[in-house]
Amino acid sequence: MSVQSNSRQNLIARLPKAELHLHIEGSFEPELMMAIAERNRIDIPFKTLEEAKAAYDFSNLQEFLDIYYQGMNVLRTEQDFHDMTWAYLERVKQDNVVHVEMFFDPQAHTERGVPFGVVAEGILAALKRGEAELGITSELIMSFLRHLSEGAGFVLLDESIPWHEYFIGVGLDSSEVGHPPLKFRGLFERCRELGFKLCLHAGEEGPPEYVREALLDIGADRIDHGNRAMEDPALIQVLRDTQTPLTNCPLSNLSLCVLDDLKKSPVKTQLEEGLLVCVNSDDPAYFGGYINQNYEAISEALDLSAGQIIQLARNSFAGSFLSEDAKARYIQAVDTAATA
Repeated sequence: MSVQSNSRQNLIARLPKAELHLHIEGSFEPELMMAIAERNRIDIPFKTLEEAKAAYDFSNLQEFLDIYYQGMNVLRTEQDFHDMTWAYLERVKQDNVVHVEMFFDPQAHTERGVPFGVVAEGILAALKRGEAELGITSELIMSFLRHLSEGAGFVLLDESIPWHEYFIGVGLDSSEVGHPPLKFRGLFERCRELGFKLCLHAGEEGPPEYVREALLDIGADRIDHGNRAMEDPALIQVLRDTQTPLTNCPLSNLSLCVLDDLKKSPVKTQLEEGLLVCVNSDDPAYFGGYINQNYEAISEALDLSAGQIIQLARNSFAGSFLSEDAKARYIQAVDTAATA
């Protein structure tokens, strides 16, 4: 490792960070999946850990989603959801993550017969424990699966009413192409009326128009991915003027062939354009790295300066749904760690 790489790695390790784009089901490591399958006496198509790890190798978004949904099929009890969430929190404690705003996909569980409450209570118990034992604060974001109908989204919204006080926002994920944000306009209008923050995946595989719909027609508070917004100068201007956060996921982009080379990532250009971009892991069990590995990979590929790495960490808190006071405290902690 070069002196510069070692210096970057040390800086990244000591900076406190928020993770704003993390699907908890995407942190489900094969070792835990196999252990829970055995505990629940569920047959899975993998005889060995090596076979399970091999299945985590894929070449596009749909292949990833296929194994993603297959793996989560072993999750049946509150304890399962707790254990998956707790494993993620313990792992990112090592990366100096101090705040996480976590997506969960209840429709992927309710449609296979697991009650919403089982999913939510298991995750919430782990998040509460994470704050008490690890000092990691958190918010929960309920995602709608975009390959399903808007009507199915309304059903989920009604089903989740008893837990509304426990999540801060709603998201939109799964297969992007062919499922534009405007397909869910009515649903997101209702969510806004209920006081939820709106986070929409847009411009990962979908065109710049999807980012425009999410940002201007629906009024998203945060754009997840947003890579292809960089093809539209007018969109860049809106993102700069509004400081709408962009949650970039470098290793995810590489794994899903959104990029064939991290040197083509828009992160450095977004920083130079004054956009509020931050770095996240997305689905770390599948995409080859947790948050520090994403920081390291993108910093190396784009030759980011120390100042740009520090800015990414500051942006992770600025783009969060924390209170303004909490944001200021965390950003000060970043600046303090940067000069340590």
